[in-house]
Amino acid sequence: MSERVVVTVSPEETRAFARSLGEQLDKPLTIWLSGPLGAGKTCFAQGVAAGLGVPPDEPVVSPSYTLMNLYQGRLPLYHFDYYRLSHPDELDDLGGDEFIEDGGVSVVEWADRFDRCAGYGGGARAGVHIELKIVAASRREIVCRACGTDAEVLLSRLFAA
Repeated sequence: MSERVVVTVSPEETRAFARSLGEQLDKPLTIWLSGPLGAGKTCFAQGVAAGLGVPPDEPVVSPSYTLMNLYQGRLPLYHFDYYRLSHPDELDDLGGDEFIEDGGVSVVEWADRFDRCAGYGGGARAGVHIELKIVAASRREIVCRACGTDAEVLLSRLFAA
């Protein structure tokens, strides 16, 4: 799994980086987001949505209580939040894998809550794994890890641009 790191110094920069990633997406892929509360996971999801062409008047908000929000852009965007889930079996009840394999882009906040998503204790799931680290009040270190050929190609294009 290759790794690249970006440092942003504001929510706007985090959104802009994620927007660039969203603009590079040309096929279905999953983006697994992890990081502490307030690290910028929803901000990152907003940037991906903008890059996919989700209309700017459609608010992209954390699906903490609904667990999944659907947005229409160049590709469908399935925005998941696993924070309130307490057991991996709830992922099956949510049908997350069905959406993830449905031909759209899935952005999963709190992916590190369950080993089977984040790759802990076993191989990482295909896609781009993004870890947002709080370095200072508005400074973030964004660690991007590609798992799978499509993710490798995407990150190569992103960092070459």
